This record gives sequence, structure tokens and C-alpha cells, in this order.
Amino acid sequence: MHNLGILLSGRGSNFEAIAKNVAAGRIPNARIAVVISNKLDAGGIEIARRLGLHALVIPSKGKDREQHDREVVAALQEHKVDLVCLAGYMRLLSPWFVQQFPHRILNIHPSLLPAFPGLEAQQQAFAYGVKVAGCTVHFVDEELDHGAIIVQKTVPVLDGDDEHTLAERILEQEHIAYSEAINVVLEGKFDVVGRRLVRTVAAG
Repeated sequence: MHNLGILLSGRGSNFEAIAKNVAAGRIPNARIAVVISNKLDAGGIEIARRLGLHALVIPSKGKDREQHDREVVAALQEHKVDLVCLAGYMRLLSPWFVQQFPHRILNIHPSLLPAFPGLEAQQQAFAYGVKVAGCTVHFVDEELDHGAIIVQKTVPVLDGDDEHTLAERILEQEHIAYSEAINVVLEGKFDVVGRRLVRTVAAG
């Protein structure tokens, strides 16, 4: 059984989608061991408690990054977390944090990386006038929105869209893509070659 740890700062809609897929058996041999937020008022923490999951708030305000990261990592290790999933976690992880979970931290970003990294990616894409947008699940490394890509989903930008309707349709695909990516990583049948994740099939 693989233990998932979820980090979030807000409403946690991607976390909720993951939780539903775990409960429905669409992410087999996995359980959510702990949900951690850096914000006391995060809606995702309320969802976690309602679902009967172990939920922790580890406030980041007033702490330097490394101090906070050490507290979060200690909680993840205490709950024997195998895979860390960032679900709207609005903090950059320190290099030390990343090193504790090599190829074991996932993030989802609402653009087709490397296009439009950082905040408000959907608005960036809409303002740029792209015809295709989407989302990316990737490994987390020491740089922002940078690690090897695991799954991408595309979303056409319609003439009648505004940034809000586009963001809603991207979010629908995020909920699908994240669970797909978790399954890829938990199966372990891949190599990371340079920046590329290459799926492997065991012989025999």
C-alpha cells in the first residue's frame, strides 16, 4: 500500500478529485496518509476532515522556508508518505525538501509547460491568444514549474471563452490528469532521461 501525502493552501479541488479516485479504486494500492496545509483557513483541510482523513495545519507565517519545510517533512515522514502531491500549495519548496523525496513530489500546473509558468497561468494563456491550453503534472525539482513532465492534457480555447470559462475547463482536465500521473509514478515503470519521462515495459 502506497501512502500519499497531500500539501495544499486553498480549496483543494484537485485533492478532492484524488481522494474520490482513491476511494473508488481508480488509484489502486494507495491511501491518503495525511493532508497538510500551511494556512489555517484552507478549504481543503475542512474537506479532508469531512472525509475522515488525517489533516494537519503547519502554519508558514513568520517562519523561514527551511524551518517550515523541516516541520512539513517531519510530518510526512511520520506518516510514512511515499509520494507527495502538491494540490494548490502556494509555497516554493526548498532544495532540501526536494532532496528528501527524489522523483516523489508531484505538482499540477494549469498550462502546457514550459509555457506560462508561475501564477495565473490561465489568464496568461488567454491574454497571449493561444488556441490550445491545458494542464501539466510534473515532478518537482529545485526550479519553479520545471521538473520532468509526467502527463499533459490539452484544452481548446474557444472563441466564446473568457479566462474564467477557460480556467474551469482546464480544471476539469486537471482532475483527470493528476490521478493518471499518480498511477504512472506508483507503477514505477518509467525512467527519467534528461528531462523526458519514458514509460518502460518489463520484459516477459
